Amino acid sequence: MASTDNAENITSMYDLKTDPENAAQPESDLSGETERDPEDARGLNIGHKLGDATKLEDAGLPNGGAAAWLVVLGAWCCSFSSPGWINTATRWTNSNALPPGVGSFQQYYEVGPLKDYSSSTIAWIPSLQLFFLFALGLVVGIIFDNYGPRPLIIGGTLLHVFGLMMASLAKTYYQFILSQGVCSAIGVASLACISTWFSKKRGAAMGIMVTGSSVGGVIFPIMISRMIQSTGYPWTMRTAAFLILGLQIIAILTVHPRTKPVPKNMTAGRFAAPFREFPFVMLLLGIFVLTYGIFVPIVYLAVQGSQEAQMSEEMAQYLVSIFNAASLFGRLAAGYSADTIGRWNMFIIACSLSGISVFAVWIPAKDSFIAIGFAIMFGFTSGAFIGLSGALPISVSPLPETGYRLGLVLLAISIPALTLAPTGGAILQNSANGWLDVKIFGGVMCLAASAIVLVSRLLYTEKKLFKVF
Repeated sequence: MASTDNAENITSMYDLKTDPENAAQPESDLSGETERDPEDARGLNIGHKLGDATKLEDAGLPNGGAAAWLVVLGAWCCSFSSPGWINTATRWTNSNALPPGVGSFQQYYEVGPLKDYSSSTIAWIPSLQLFFLFALGLVVGIIFDNYGPRPLIIGGTLLHVFGLMMASLAKTYYQFILSQGVCSAIGVASLACISTWFSKKRGAAMGIMVTGSSVGGVIFPIMISRMIQSTGYPWTMRTAAFLILGLQIIAILTVHPRTKPVPKNMTAGRFAAPFREFPFVMLLLGIFVLTYGIFVPIVYLAVQGSQEAQMSEEMAQYLVSIFNAASLFGRLAAGYSADTIGRWNMFIIACSLSGISVFAVWIPAKDSFIAIGFAIMFGFTSGAFIGLSGALPISVSPLPETGYRLGLVLLAISIPALTLAPTGGAILQNSANGWLDVKIFGGVMCLAASAIVLVSRLLYTEKKLFKVF
């Protein structure tokens, strides 16, 4: 499952832009007029025109050059190591409907050290990883605003690698929970926090960066599946940890803020400000609903392919890798297109197409060819969810509150991410129509969420439907 980081994302989910030296200066709205002092910033005060959404553009941003692209390289390594790993970990977060052989982690746990535990109990291990990736975004975002990305990347690297190393030695359920589900997961959340040096080319830069999680989502599942069979679980986890450590060393050396971070106090007014903005509340609601719609197909791709589409166990295991490969191109396309038609517009269009693809392709996907076609189509269209989720709150947030508001979006993702597998499993096992109801649930959630985000976008742009935003 893609964060599956998401992610991803987690991902560009952490599309943070910090310029503390300018944080003490007045901000500008879309028209370029100077507005309030950040010390009194309260987001988009509804008393102001909603079309004057705060836009965090800085004319001094380099939008290229060796230093800027090295930051993208380091961020790509973080994306590979954090949402990319979560793509693998949550790849095995299935319900009791999981058939034997589909999901090497799950299979290893069930027949090995955790054979006395049910599938649903074991599934809490990867579910916690996904939850921590997003739920800690609020804390990570505030730390980022005050201290920049490097302390988070260093700390995240240590926790992530240490957690995986300890998981390779784990024997009991609580050891797997603490090492893989908690320690490694907290490190993953920290690794996903990156900064960007781009404004005009931000969509393209973020599109390139988030392909890291897609590449990780392709490589890690195949690597884990093969190595567990050939070398065993312990050395599989250690090999993954060493690979992640090498990539994170690159990130530590290359990812840094353009200016030195300046700690800022978050007043009670700033904590409450996003919840007093109806458009921002609608954005949070839309992201919350959309998480169910996007993650349902990702979580159940392999299971549906094996059970309903009559695919072989080996082919079913590769469905998520196919999805992630298609998502790579979708994220690139969404990033480049967002610079032309607007990030919000691109996000809404892509997520609407994701819902349509569920109804048009996944519902009739009862043979292997259609199931593969859906994995490709849905992977491409849903790439914008990971690629642009972080860009939406940033584009309408006061600079000193960027990390905090992005953290709220990630928190809105964390609850569906944690409850998705049991919710989908309950629908699958208790409904009369089985897979049809699961698919309808996913499709309806995608389309409903797209409509909610569209309402938020219209409020921010004074109901201008065709505005680049």
